[in-house]
Amino acid sequence: MIMKDLKYLFAYTIPVATLISITSEGFFTYTTLLYAFVIIPVLETIFKEVESKEEYTKSEVQNKLSNTFFDILLYLNIPFVFALLIFGLYNLNQLEMDLFETVGMVLSLGILLATNAINVGHELGHRKSLMERCLSKLLYLPCLYMHFYIEHNFGHHNNVATPKDPATAKFNQTVYSFWFTSVIGQYFSAWRLQLQLLKIKNLGFLSIKNDMLYYTIFELAYLLVIYSFFGFYGLFLAVIIGVLSFLFLETINYIEHYGLLREKLPSGRYERVQSHHSWNSNHFIGRIVLYELTRHSDHHFKASKKYQILENKRESPQLPYGYPTSILLALVPWLWFSLVNPLLNKTA
Repeated sequence: MIMKDLKYLFAYTIPVATLISITSEGFFTYTTLLYAFVIIPVLETIFKEVESKEEYTKSEVQNKLSNTFFDILLYLNIPFVFALLIFGLYNLNQLEMDLFETVGMVLSLGILLATNAINVGHELGHRKSLMERCLSKLLYLPCLYMHFYIEHNFGHHNNVATPKDPATAKFNQTVYSFWFTSVIGQYFSAWRLQLQLLKIKNLGFLSIKNDMLYYTIFELAYLLVIYSFFGFYGLFLAVIIGVLSFLFLETINYIEHYGLLREKLPSGRYERVQSHHSWNSNHFIGRIVLYELTRHSDHHFKASKKYQILENKRESPQLPYGYPTSILLALVPWLWFSLVNPLLNKTA
């Protein structure tokens, strides 16, 4: 490991901000929200082009892949996420606070789950190791989005940038419309994929291979545990936090693939997924906080690549801002369209 690899420790700044949020009062309960959507965008403006290396040499790739430091950084998110979530729910349930403070803590925990649970789960979900794939699903559990593992890996990566993919936003579709079409579409797509897999193996619905059935049971069990410890109020807040986390995820899906389409070939099939079928962002701070998720074009070009060796693909459409700023822009549709549609037209 070389010193510059320590930059990924910056991904833990979201958990640190969350710890401040759930142990504070008043305005400081919004620390995570302010950090993610004010401080990081400002930092990205300052450090936009820091370390924008395009390609790694074979020796650099080998060194990064053989270094367990990068994997340990991911694994540590599991105790951090669950400890902070439990601590946060405890404080929300036990401490006297007004609605303003409650909203701040809930938003902070939602951001934590979106960045350090779903995002890390996404990275681990593409690994070959059974242990890492199980850890991926564990991180999806409090987000109430375990079905994302099946739909994302077997649906989205095959159908991205086509009308078949519910996680690809259409041209001029607002993010609010996309929340409904993507959330509902991906859930039903996951069930379709699961039933297809069972049919291929000549297995019935109640088979032990029906992962979607397990996911439903696990999520209900998780909510039952929350209820047993924190009552109905804690259960209500846990559901809200989970919903917020996957809505942040879907907003990221929105900005990653908005308006991009693959060409349909004479055979009726779609062209192979290329790096220009996803929006890319090489803004430094967002990259390291999200474990290189923003180099999304390279991820879709080769989904098995680990985060530490993802590269910036210049031929892919480039977002004018980093992910946090882009999320804020997407929440104001006319502003998003005015900035991104002209860039989209240039890629056509």
